[in-house]
Amino acid sequence: MGKLRKAMTAAVVAGLFFGGAGVAVADSWHGLKMRSTGVFFKGNYKWEPKFVHRGGFHIKGKLQDTSLNDGHNVYLRARVEAYDWTRVKGVQKRSVDVDHVFFDGAVLETGKSWIQACRDRGSLRPDNCSPARAFKRR
Repeated sequence: MGKLRKAMTAAVVAGLFFGGAGVAVADSWHGLKMRSTGVFFKGNYKWEPKFVHRGGFHIKGKLQDTSLNDGHNVYLRARVEAYDWTRVKGVQKRSVDVDHVFFDGAVLETGKSWIQACRDRGSLRPDNCSPARAFKRR
């Protein structure tokens, strides 16, 4: 009876280990760089699994204001399929660490997102942004 219990325990532990390894590969981080006049972002992204960080689109990295004397702020903006853009603001003349999860209740069921790095040029002139990068949940 003791050997059977040990064998069953070993099988369960092995299943949890290999199952967890598969999840880790599926939800791994991917590199991301975006640039436009006055702004640069370098970091990583991933889609969180359902029920972890609300299943959202997660980004981490450094957002930089590269035109220090222009008087404009920088920001990242992202949107998830069927929703409006959401901003993560930077700081003028500095670099800031970004660790943000873009989410909404419907994000659990969506599979597309877009992200841009932008320079906020005020209300009279349009902002300049990097090309929108599209991402799909795998």
